Amino acid sequence: MRIGIVGSGGWGTALARTASTNAEEVLLWAREPEVRQEININHSNRSFLPDVLLPDKVRAVGDFAELSSCEAIIMAVPSSFVRDTAMKLKPHLRPGIPVANAAKGFELSTGLPLSAVLAEVFDHGNPVAALSGPNHAEEVGRGLPAATVVAAEDEAVAELFQDALMTPAFRVYTSTDILGVELGGALKNIIALAAGITDGLGYGDNTKAALMTRGMTEIVRLGVSMGARRSTFAGLSGMGDLIATCTSPHSRNRRAGLAIGQGKTLEEIVGGTNMVIEGVNATRGAYALSRKLSVKMPITEALYAVLFEGMDPSKAVASLMSRSPKSEHGEDLAFTEA
Repeated sequence: MRIGIVGSGGWGTALARTASTNAEEVLLWAREPEVRQEININHSNRSFLPDVLLPDKVRAVGDFAELSSCEAIIMAVPSSFVRDTAMKLKPHLRPGIPVANAAKGFELSTGLPLSAVLAEVFDHGNPVAALSGPNHAEEVGRGLPAATVVAAEDEAVAELFQDALMTPAFRVYTSTDILGVELGGALKNIIALAAGITDGLGYGDNTKAALMTRGMTEIVRLGVSMGARRSTFAGLSGMGDLIATCTSPHSRNRRAGLAIGQGKTLEEIVGGTNMVIEGVNATRGAYALSRKLSVKMPITEALYAVLFEGMDPSKAVASLMSRSPKSEHGEDLAFTEA
């Protein structure tokens, strides 16, 4: 099988290395000429995934036409570029070739999950899947043991990507709940930003445990209201990804929150990195969806106020802690069926 991966950031590069275990060839589309040159000459991508050696089977390309021979495509570009990049890929994609989204977020202008964006662009002529889980590129790229979920409405499509990516160090599970898998990956970045803020404020493990638990309840509320299965959020793409992203030093969302808690502005943080902080746009998207669907998401609302309305982070925490008393009854628990 020849696999095409669109996007040569850290995650796209890590997936290229993983896919090369099973593929005849992996074509990695890279926008930057200097990144293509380094991958093809030095077999490395120091700009986005340093200290990882890429096999000869991974070849960087800059022309979407070169992906026309691929039997499966994985999209690994930031959420804000998914639609535009897919539109450029579309003329070179053969009918029926499956496409998996590996980015985590929403399309900001429409509020759509990224798999829905791909389905719109490809007019349902190409099956769409979603790949998500507790997968830091730095660890997957080094071959450390990890697990993920690939979801598609057609289980055979999910199994195709499972076969393409499964290795002794990367265990791939399948699901048919594409919406739930994708929402878990997008929404946990919001809670990771908030978790970083609590670290920056000097709060402790109790704070983070409460934040993650109540944050997962918000994720499930919104996900179920949109049609996702509640049980999906108890799995790798839900709770698993939330744990990894809220606690790991690799998490750029947690690091961004940490800096905010320590007094930096969002503008300073975004301007000081070449990495995309997906939680920022995810907060915008989830806030808008919660209003539209009348879903209670107090943590998301507080983070929105910090990021976009200038609220002091410590005051945001105080506002959450002083909310009216509640009962942790069954209907409000994340994984209890209502």
